[in-house]
Amino acid sequence: MAAAEGPRRACLQALAAAGSLSLLPRWARAQSESGPVQLTLEQMTAPLVGTATLRQEGVRLEIPPLADNGYAVPLRVSVASPMSEAQHVTHIWLLSPRNPVTRMAVFHLGPGSGRAEIATRVRLAGTQTVVALARLSTGEFRCAQTEVVVTESACLDAG
Repeated sequence: MAAAEGPRRACLQALAAAGSLSLLPRWARAQSESGPVQLTLEQMTAPLVGTATLRQEGVRLEIPPLADNGYAVPLRVSVASPMSEAQHVTHIWLLSPRNPVTRMAVFHLGPGSGRAEIATRVRLAGTQTVVALARLSTGEFRCAQTEVVVTESACLDAG
């Protein structure tokens, strides 16, 4: 009886492990055969912008057009704003249509910031269009987008 329990136990453990994998969210499993879905500008910005108007002006996004790898891609964002108490940039979001997490970063600014400018490095899951979205204290939203070709992806979910 004890000799038969060993293979039975191993079989049950294997079935339990296989069943638990099906409970994982889709993004946590291995890459899909169809590849990652790229979001549109509207899909990425709608949760943040809501019904406000989004204008593609007043934001400058500087990022290399070609990145050897996506592990640390440098970028700089500047927004045309007087940064006064009456009118200033309150937020700058960095968005990715292809990364597993769309919102790569958010920066909170105010009139005390002096300039509406940030510089950082981001991870990119393959070639994509990076978006910088700025919210002004007046409730306006402005954005800029730039295509980046990535030769070596930094995220596991990239195709």
